[in-house]
Amino acid sequence: MTSDKRRVTPDDLGAWLLKGNADHGGLRERFAEQPGVEQWCVQRSYRLELMAAGQPVLFWGSGSRSRDIAYGIWGLGRLRGPARQQADGGGWEVPLDLTIAPPEEWISREELRAHAELADLEVLRQPQAANPSYVTKRQFAVISKLFCGDGYIYERSVAL
Repeated sequence: MTSDKRRVTPDDLGAWLLKGNADHGGLRERFAEQPGVEQWCVQRSYRLELMAAGQPVLFWGSGSRSRDIAYGIWGLGRLRGPARQQADGGGWEVPLDLTIAPPEEWISREELRAHAELADLEVLRQPQAANPSYVTKRQFAVISKLFCGDGYIYERSVAL
């Protein structure tokens, strides 16, 4: 059951949050070799209609059954365009200019939960919810400072 208070709107969208499961596809190894991400699968929902070029995007890594890979925010970047149906007509994807940071720069789930401004992130409240998730403008401002130090995520996101 979704409350209208929790429905994402352009007025409060800070960034999209795309999720990837570390137990599928060897994400850690993949990103160590090639940290740039040019597209990612998403599930069809009203949110895809809100996605547009230039909007900030965060990458959430999860699913490590062995627990040797930290759940949390692994990378950031921008959407290069709106969501689109995959070439084979199957699912949906978004074009990205996103870079996965080195593991020592990831923001762990524990750090996010412990932060008063971030403990209510949608991905923490509803970890099994569909992809994409989102963060509010307020949350994104805090994450920007944690991830980039100076908070200039918009200017730095493509260069990371």
